[in-house]
Amino acid sequence: MSIRRTTKSRRVVAAASLAAALALVVTGCGGDEGGKAGDAGSSSSAKPSEGDKGAGGDTAAGDNVDPNAKLAEIKGQGGLTLVIQQVKRDSGGFITVQGEIKNESDQAKNSAGWVGAESAVVAKNPNSVAGATLVDKAGKKRYYILRDTDSRCLCTTGILPLQPGKSSPVFMQFPAPPETSTEVDFTLPTFATTSLKISG
Repeated sequence: MSIRRTTKSRRVVAAASLAAALALVVTGCGGDEGGKAGDAGSSSSAKPSEGDKGAGGDTAAGDNVDPNAKLAEIKGQGGLTLVIQQVKRDSGGFITVQGEIKNESDQAKNSAGWVGAESAVVAKNPNSVAGATLVDKAGKKRYYILRDTDSRCLCTTGILPLQPGKSSPVFMQFPAPPETSTEVDFTLPTFATTSLKISG
């Protein structure tokens, strides 16, 4: 009988410890007061565990996204276009941005530049969209893509060169601004900045 109680107690302690750790991660997520992308290292952010999918598993790349939805169309360099299909506030305190990058030029294009300028992030997330940011103008905060302690981002990585006329689905996950913020400015390096409405 005492062994069962001890096992149950250990489980309760482990669950409480995990909850406290997640609370610290969410508290630590956020941005600077409008700083530049180059100083993103000073802004703390973390990646939720793979089992959580970032927010209780209710949003993953490509899940429940209407491929015909078009919340925004953002022009990039060299004939590239980013179509944003969903900007969703998840239950775990995250925002997931999903879309598709299209190559409308007559030449193959690679993802050079989309990863941003942070050397640690560039090294751990080749061919990715890790350089994306959200800016909550009302709250005067910039939010960087969530990443783990090894600087691996919670975003699409390993993007192959886009051939002419082809496209690639992408997703990016950020700490969520306060519930009162319903609109953010979104930027991906080499693309124009656009305003996005948050759903959910």
